[in-house]
Order: sequence, then structure tokens, then C-alpha cells
Amino acid sequence: MRRLGLILALWSRFKHEARMVWGMLRDPRAPLVAKVLAIVALAYVVSPVDLVSDVIPVLGWIDDGLVLAGLLWLAYRFLPAELYEALRRRAGARDRDVIERVA
Repeated sequence: MRRLGLILALWSRFKHEARMVWGMLRDPRAPLVAKVLAIVALAYVVSPVDLVSDVIPVLGWIDDGLVLAGLLWLAYRFLPAELYEALRRRAGARDRDVIERVA
């Protein structure tokens, strides 16, 4: 039961970050460098070229996750503070809307 809760929490976090990145890519106020870093992060995850091969099950996935998280963290650092907060609020509001519809 605890594993299911962990999986659901990770899935919720993933969706939140995906909405955050999508909002950043669509917002004209976001700097180009932040958008490029986000695109590079997503391209790395789907590309067949990896630092650690995905053939090694756990290490390959951890490698993808760490690179994705690091590049997105760096992309967020380039955002102006007010834009970052606005994107966080917008992504969080969407999370709450989904939860209310399900409940």
C-alpha cells in the first residue's frame, strides 16, 4: 500500500512539473535560455544516447531522472522570480481542479 502511495505521489509531481515546463515554453516572458534547457532536458530523456545505457535497468533510469531534474532546475533558475511563481501557481491550481473533480 505504501508503494502505491509513493507511485501516486511521484506521478502527481511529474504531472505538476510537466505543466510547469509546458507553461514556461508557451510564455513569451520566459528567457530563451530557459526554454532551450527545458527542450534539451526532454530531448535527453527520449534520445537513445545516454551517459548510462537504459539496458542497465535501474542505473539507466536514475541517470535520465537526474539529468532531467538538473537541467530543469537550471532552466527554472533563469526565470524571473515573478514568472516562476506565476507558473507554479498556475500548475498548482490545475492540480487542485483535478483533485476536486475526482473527489
